[in-house]
Amino acid sequence: MSAESPHTEGEKDPKTYTEPETNGNDVEQADHGIVVKANPLSRELKGRHMQMIAIGGAIGAGLFVGSGGALETGGPGSLVLGYIIIGSMLLCTVQALGELAVLFPVNGAFFTYIVRFVDPSLGFAVGWDYAIGWLTVLPFELTAAGITIRFWREDINIGVWIAVFLFLLCVIQIFGVRGYGEVEFILSTIKIMGCAGFIILAIIIDCGGVGNQGYLGAKYWHNPGAFNNGFKGFCSVFVVAAFAFGGTELVGLAAAEAENPRKSLPQATKQVFWRISFFYILSLFLLGLIVPSDNPNLLNSSGANSKYSPFVIAIRLAGIKALPSIFNVIITISVISVANSCTFGSTRTMQALAERGMGPAFLAQVDKHGRPIWGVIIQLLFGLLAFIGEAKNASTVFNWLLSLSGLSYFFVWGCICLAHIRFRSAWKAQGHVKAELPYEAIFGVGGSWYGFLLNILCMIATFYTALYPVGGKPDPQLFFQSYLAGPIIVALYIGWKLYSRIWSWYVPAHEMDITSGRRSLELDPDDMPPKKTWRNMPMRAVHALF
Repeated sequence: MSAESPHTEGEKDPKTYTEPETNGNDVEQADHGIVVKANPLSRELKGRHMQMIAIGGAIGAGLFVGSGGALETGGPGSLVLGYIIIGSMLLCTVQALGELAVLFPVNGAFFTYIVRFVDPSLGFAVGWDYAIGWLTVLPFELTAAGITIRFWREDINIGVWIAVFLFLLCVIQIFGVRGYGEVEFILSTIKIMGCAGFIILAIIIDCGGVGNQGYLGAKYWHNPGAFNNGFKGFCSVFVVAAFAFGGTELVGLAAAEAENPRKSLPQATKQVFWRISFFYILSLFLLGLIVPSDNPNLLNSSGANSKYSPFVIAIRLAGIKALPSIFNVIITISVISVANSCTFGSTRTMQALAERGMGPAFLAQVDKHGRPIWGVIIQLLFGLLAFIGEAKNASTVFNWLLSLSGLSYFFVWGCICLAHIRFRSAWKAQGHVKAELPYEAIFGVGGSWYGFLLNILCMIATFYTALYPVGGKPDPQLFFQSYLAGPIIVALYIGWKLYSRIWSWYVPAHEMDITSGRRSLELDPDDMPPKKTWRNMPMRAVHALF
């Protein structure tokens, strides 16, 4: 700032940009919002890890099993449309997150952005709801992994498999974020190969190339029909789709531990579009062509009941004997992958919350190997809740545990879009231009408005189906099992307002901190993507998918 500036020392001129001092790690300034100092997290995630986290964290039982329930309730037309709508919304969300994470690869990612660019109370509420969501999902995923094993062996107690999978997670934690990245890379590769293989098989089945069904074409779209249960059936798909896509935002959370976020994050976020189109939309469209929505086995397609996975049902209807077992292996691997993501999502969010004084100080502790050690311990202790699966009323307990995170994804995704909108307002108000951004969201602010409004509509649709369930009457228990996360977030929001006594509704654009934790705006030629030519187009297409 020049000597003629009228501003006093320590005060920032919102219209003037000055180059702060760097610390040698291309970070312009430490984050002043951090009140509990801790060791830095380890930055060991490579580009290949980031790319697999972007898609691998989302492919799990929600796609392979839960889509069967959505097919039965809404029909193949509602299934595909619902996933297209959620997928397009998530594409805009990930793009917004990518822009923020490349510029601010900080601990907590979207939680930190919401605190700084929207409102600290909203950040507190969304952050803790997200962390609690992953804490409670882990025991469910461990139990689900045990259930998938029953496909082969029903005589072995499920508690044995829960213990085995929990032990494996403990071993992975020893290797820190590098262990998480390598395991996710391997498991995600297998999942992607499984999806690609099913797409090829589904085309062959639909054309009558295998089995006694003959040529199917779009037969099941006419009989029993493309849409079931009208508008209510269509709305019911949103919840299933949100659960299936949940975890894609982890790529932003991983930015703080990436070796080169400026290079790896844009690549990972751009590929989300092709992967959503290829692995979700195309596979579910083909699924609706080869599995009738009135198949009685679809009534049991929930949780991780892999025997009734619509993918397995499709293979059995075609009369292929060995393949159902092979695909069940892929479902088991997918569930373990999501359990692996649980330990990452919750621990990093709790560590970021504690650093900002929004959680117990001991949770901020990071050991010399860059692991948030106390967060890891708490997450693994929550894994012990999986042994509830031994109880007779286990399903009731798990339904209530999962209700804590039922709407978490809609709140998180909506707030990411809102944080991006508010950031762009501050970026402009404080004298910056879009050309200074190392990476710009493809759809810009318009895409974030689309994502934000669509998240609100999805929450309204979820409220509607929770209040008036398909094929039933209003039931208070079913309503709160679907919508419990809403009151929890409101309670957390009000609680932090009362505790912090910060009564403003939002952070004004000219007061936002858009410097702390920011990477240098100087571009490195090595980080620039290769020039797009006709010659390298085939390889760019391959890299976009794989």
